[in-house]
Amino acid sequence: MAVSDMAFDPEFAAELGGRTELLTPEQMARADALAVGCGAASSLLMANAGRAVARAVAARFRPCRTLILCGPGNNGGDGYVVARLLQAAGWPVVVASLGRPRPGSDAAVAFEGWSGPIADFAPSSVARASLVIDAVFGAGLARDVNGVVADTLAAAHRLVAVDVPSGLDGQNGAVRGFAPSAELTVTFFRLKPGHVLLPGRALCGQIVLADIGLPSSVLSEIDPRVNFNHPTLWAMPVLAEDGHKYDRGHVTIVGGAAMIGAAQLAAAGARRGGAGLVTIIAPAQAANVYRTGAYGVIITEDSIANLVKDERRQVWVCGPGLGAAAARDALPILISAGRTIVVDADALSAFHGDPDSLRGAAVLTPHAGEFARVFGPSGNDRPRAALAAAERTGAVVLLKGADTVVAAPDGRVSINASAPPWLATAGAGDVLAGLIAALLAQGMPHWEAASAAAWLHGRAAFIAGSGMLAEDILPALPAAFSDAAQSRC
Repeated sequence: MAVSDMAFDPEFAAELGGRTELLTPEQMARADALAVGCGAASSLLMANAGRAVARAVAARFRPCRTLILCGPGNNGGDGYVVARLLQAAGWPVVVASLGRPRPGSDAAVAFEGWSGPIADFAPSSVARASLVIDAVFGAGLARDVNGVVADTLAAAHRLVAVDVPSGLDGQNGAVRGFAPSAELTVTFFRLKPGHVLLPGRALCGQIVLADIGLPSSVLSEIDPRVNFNHPTLWAMPVLAEDGHKYDRGHVTIVGGAAMIGAAQLAAAGARRGGAGLVTIIAPAQAANVYRTGAYGVIITEDSIANLVKDERRQVWVCGPGLGAAAARDALPILISAGRTIVVDADALSAFHGDPDSLRGAAVLTPHAGEFARVFGPSGNDRPRAALAAAERTGAVVLLKGADTVVAAPDGRVSINASAPPWLATAGAGDVLAGLIAALLAQGMPHWEAASAAAWLHGRAAFIAGSGMLAEDILPALPAAFSDAAQSRC
């Protein structure tokens, strides 16, 4: 089992034991069906799920007056199993049923196995309980939670959720009407995207991922395309013993005339990310200011049109502090030259409502506002929105946020949870853009480079600690790289 506080826990992924696949509710239903086809009885899977919940509850709470809210489906069936097991262990348990399960179903058999007290499904029943176990609806909820169900769940002071807090959409982490905040959520086989995406991640409390007997071989039939971002998804560049700086790539950053610090932070991110050389193209009026920056960054006033002729300059960063007008001039030249381009900040906003002009870029790194300006609002389903943008532009789209989503045109998605809340600070995105460019320059494929950079960026911020500035991410990156290497072992 894996246990975590998913609001932010940097160690949670390590406890998953390599089980990074995120299954949509539909995929989880298919996994159940495939497992039954392989000889795993559905009734046994339900019994194992209920046993996992009962075990997790007994490990974290003392016996107390417990109300189990059961829905009419399989989630409710799990709840009846939990009720029977906790009662057998000496807990005072009452069940409140929203509706009887379908006759002949596994949930109906579990319902018939409960002979203990029954209460009304109402807030008044919750008021008499010290602990509420929410087994009303699972991750595949198809309608909003409201009325008596919402009122009853809202009355709980301490709540444990089976699969997800009822009302939480397992597909995208959105709340359907109402969803309670759980102290503990017990789910099975693999996490859902809704366990990782916000606001779902914050509503789940601690998460227990339980093995209930589904064979992992079913994953090959399902072919999940969404993963919890973790170092096991990507391999870091390996340095050759006889290598030289050009083997590690040359990153070129298009600098602006006003927000000079943005390009400098991107350059620092590229250097700390392992690029062999980093150049900033500086406008003539700001070149001397750029030259007062870090000694290891090359400053040039040459034109993009000239520099792009150098075949060693394959990877470029366009956007940080550049200004919209300069970005509109620079990006088409880089795209026409077939360069590998990380497009960030002003180079995104410059193409307001014109995503097709970004086709040819390697990685786009919008935050929610920039994404909305180019593609329209992302809505409740950030992975779906990022995927649509990736398919339209042919670029990897890294949609920034506390639950950063990295989507590839081929359908792969990673959802990142390594970033602590204090990473939300000015300049952090510039560092990220440079870090992505450094990994691209060292030969990492586009989706892997963006996913790795998102994880390393968040991990470095955690190491830097609360109160950090964007500059503080940089000296913490070597330790983040080391942590990534250890996480793959």
